[in-house]
Amino acid sequence: MKGYNVITLIKQNLAAGVFAAGVMSFAQGALATDYPLTIENCGRTVTFDQAPERVVSLGQSNTEILYMLGLADRVVGTAVWFNPVAEKFRDANAKIPRLADNDPSFESVLGQKPDLVTNQYQWHVGPNGAVGTISQFSELSIPVYTALADCVGKDNTTGGDGTRLDAFSMDLIYQTITEMAQIFDVEDRGEKLVADLKAREAAARARVSDIDGSGISALFWFSSAEIDVDPFVAGQKGAPAYIANVLGVTNVIDSNDEWPKVGWETIARSNPDIIAIGKMERRRFPADDWEMKIKFLKSDPVTSQMAAVRNDRIVVLDAMSMNPTIRTIDGIEKLADAVTRFQASNSN
Repeated sequence: MKGYNVITLIKQNLAAGVFAAGVMSFAQGALATDYPLTIENCGRTVTFDQAPERVVSLGQSNTEILYMLGLADRVVGTAVWFNPVAEKFRDANAKIPRLADNDPSFESVLGQKPDLVTNQYQWHVGPNGAVGTISQFSELSIPVYTALADCVGKDNTTGGDGTRLDAFSMDLIYQTITEMAQIFDVEDRGEKLVADLKAREAAARARVSDIDGSGISALFWFSSAEIDVDPFVAGQKGAPAYIANVLGVTNVIDSNDEWPKVGWETIARSNPDIIAIGKMERRRFPADDWEMKIKFLKSDPVTSQMAAVRNDRIVVLDAMSMNPTIRTIDGIEKLADAVTRFQASNSN
C-alpha cells in the first residue's frame, strides 16, 4: 500500500505540474498590456500610461474598429463619416456625439476632453492637419493614433489624397486593429477580429480561384468635383487595386496617385469590363450621389458606349470599401460576386 501511495502521489504531482504549465501557457497568451506602452506610429513615438478612457475618433474606419473591439463606451465623439455606421452598432453610435459629418473644429474635439484622438487620415490630423496638428495635440498631452494605411508607404505631402509609394495591403488594417487592441488592453478581441477578416478575405479569393480573372478589367469611380468633369478614379496602389489584385482583375488606371483625375475619353478607350462606383451619404461633390453617377454613365455620349455600361456591368460599392479601411473586405466580397457573374455571362 505504501508503494502504491508513493507512485500515485508521483503521478498526481506530475499531472498537477502539466496542468499548471498549461494554465501558465494560457495565461501568458492572454497577458494584459504592460503600461507604459510605447508604439511607433507614422514616424513618431506614442506612449500610453494606461488604457484611454475618452476617445475622439476622426474617421469611420477607426470608429468602427473601436466598436468591433467592444470599446464604444470609450468613444466620446466621432467625425468624418461617408456612410451610415454598420447596423449592429447603430444603437451604440446614436448615443455618441457626432462632432461633424466631415471636418470637425479643433475646439469641438478638445471640448470632449479626450485622452486619445484617433484619425483615419493625416489630412485631418497630421503635420498640416485641417482639424489640428500633431504638435497642437502634443502640447496638450493628448496622444494621436493615425491609421497606418494613410501613412505607411505613402507620401501625403504631394497634395490631394497623396501618393502611395508602396501598394496598400490589408495587413496595414490588421496591424492597426492589433495595435488599437493593445492600446486598450483587449488583445484577445483584436486577434479574433483579425482572424475573422482574414477568413473572409480567403473565402473571397477561393470563390474566384477557378476563374481566370487576368482577362477581366475594372474601373473604380469614387466621385467627381462636377458630374461631367474628369472623375476621381482609383490608381494602382490603393484599396481598389488591392481588391482587384486579390481577385485577379486588372485596374485600367495606370497611376500611383490615390485618386487621380482621368478624362472620360481616356477611360472609354480602356473600355473596362466592370465599373465599380462609390456609394456614400456624403455630399461634398455632386457625383457623391451614386444614382447621378449611373445616370451620367448611361446618358453621356462617350461613357454610354463602354461595354460595362451597355451590358449593365456597373457595381455599386460602399465608398468606405474603396478606401483603405476595415470595409475593404466588403468590397472584395462584392466585386467577387461581380466577377463571378461576368464569367458566367461570358460562358453562356
